[in-house]
Order: sequence, then C-alpha cells, then structure tokens
Amino acid sequence: MTTNTALSDVIMIRLAKPEDCTEIMRLIIELAEFEKLADQVRIDAEVLKRDCFGEKQYFHCFVAEPVNEDSNQLVGYALYFPTYSTWEGVCVHMEDIYVTPAYRGKGLGKRLWQNVTQAALDIGCSRLQLSVLGWNKEAIDLYTRYGCIDMTETEDWHQMRLRRQDMEAFVKK
Repeated sequence: MTTNTALSDVIMIRLAKPEDCTEIMRLIIELAEFEKLADQVRIDAEVLKRDCFGEKQYFHCFVAEPVNEDSNQLVGYALYFPTYSTWEGVCVHMEDIYVTPAYRGKGLGKRLWQNVTQAALDIGCSRLQLSVLGWNKEAIDLYTRYGCIDMTETEDWHQMRLRRQDMEAFVKK
C-alpha cells in the first residue's frame, strides 16, 4: 500500500455475503486469539451463515476487503445486531470489530465502526453499545476519544452473562 493512496481506494467496506462466512470465521478466531480467549469460540462458518443469512437473521456484518488483490481474504469485520432499551427504544450492539494486524493503524477500524454506526442511525437507533476487555487500554482510549461512555466507570453498570449450562440449571429451579 502506498502512502499516496487513500485507504478507501484499496480497501472496500461492504455488507457481508454468505460466501464470506469462512473468512469471517478465520477473523473471529484471530480476534479470540488476540483477546486470549480462543478456547471460548464454539461456532463455525456454517453457524455464522445460518444466523446471518438464514430464515431468521440474528446479526449483520460489515467486512473489509482489499480491492485490487487476487485473494478473497478479508482483512477486517464488524458484527452487530439490534437490541432494545425500555428507556430509549431501538439500539444496536456491536459485538465484534476486528482488523488483522497488517492493516491496523490506518483508520480501517474506525471506518468499520462508522459503517455500523450509520446502519444504526439508519434504523432509528438511540444508542450503540459495545464491550471491551479491561486490559485493552488502546481500544478503550479510542472509543472514549470518539464519545463512548464507560458505563462501568460513569454509571456503575456491569455487563452480566449467564452461560448455557447456567441457563438450563436456572430454568429448572
């Protein structure tokens, strides 16, 4: 990539297609390895395809694709889905945003995030939510620089999780 070429000339951001699921899965695994949580990935490309492009769509995804390369390899993605707030109405949760290491520091993550944000605005969302690991200070700084509020710090909200085995035990009580 030359320094005189705009990133938008060499990397295209677009909505994912079913045939992207294998590449998205590869990037999900890269992200999980970066987060030191690779052992927690339990889905595969077929699950992604079903859940994004099946009869019921559970999420949407933007991908970053090099424009002039022979490879079909994606270099980033942002996965998001609608949620609902009883106080503010329709919201979007951005589950993942990831750019492969060779393409970081060029504004690609910001462009992916902007696409998700625009998609949220287009459906009338009042807020966009995301989670970030506490040790990822670089990401926290980026998000807060662009206006994100750290809900744990400012409002003492903690994100809670009930795993499947605990869900099953809970409904039996």
